Amino acid sequence: MFSKTCEYGIRATIFIASESYQNNRVGLKDIAKKIDSPEAFTAKILQILSKSNIINSIKGVGGGFEIPKEKMNGIKLAQIVTALEGDSVFTGCGLGLSHCSETHPCPVHEKFKSIRNELAFMLENTNLEELAMGIKSGDTFLRY
Repeated sequence: MFSKTCEYGIRATIFIASESYQNNRVGLKDIAKKIDSPEAFTAKILQILSKSNIINSIKGVGGGFEIPKEKMNGIKLAQIVTALEGDSVFTGCGLGLSHCSETHPCPVHEKFKSIRNELAFMLENTNLEELAMGIKSGDTFLRY
């Protein structure tokens, strides 16, 4: 459903948020290790998330990545997905066809439309704070 870029981006953002709750900034190496992602790839993803104002990047000694606690409740998963993939998750064809619509549907159009709508609802109604709290409490995990 999501590209690797998006999967790693969501994982990275959740990890940064969970660390930010403990007033910790995290560096690229720690993030890449924790989310099991190649460092160079993670760096590109973090750059996009920073430019999209989803995460903060602080340079220099004591720097790293963070998300202000007061901002977490307002960051929805949909913002992360849109920053990394555009709106294709919300509008794309289930078979990846470039021309699929109500008037010219692909074979799975009707069935996929309801799945896509449920996914959009979940992404638009899930905030970073609730996901970070699951990591912090130990109820949820980012890797096995």
